[in-house]
Amino acid sequence: QVQLAESGGGLVQAGDSLRLSCAVSGRTFSLYDMGWFRQAPGKERDFVAFISTSGRSAEYADSVKGRFTISRDDAKNTVYLQMNSLKPEDTAVYYCAARTNSRVQLTSRHGYGYWGQGTQVTVSS
Repeated sequence: QVQLAESGGGLVQAGDSLRLSCAVSGRTFSLYDMGWFRQAPGKERDFVAFISTSGRSAEYADSVKGRFTISRDDAKNTVYLQMNSLKPEDTAVYYCAARTNSRVQLTSRHGYGYWGQGTQVTVSS
């Protein structure tokens, strides 16, 4: 079993930055590709960012490319999402997830079997 716990969300103004953290416990963190997703009220849970087990490969949604950076620290069993130049449309609950099915496209939430409880990010204009 794997447990994930996000932190770092909050209320910020447009243009500000936030860093989300996701602490992972349970089975070996380094074995998992990791992802961040977000869900705005009344909308689907959408892909935000992905990082491979080695940390050498990362992918981003077009809407956050150039503003968000995903990273991981295997020594701390933690994955991060650095979010810069935040916009009101970034407002959502952000979830981290561990990928359990590499046969599913990495941007699909269906390939991720372990999820955190989410952390709210609200960006005011």
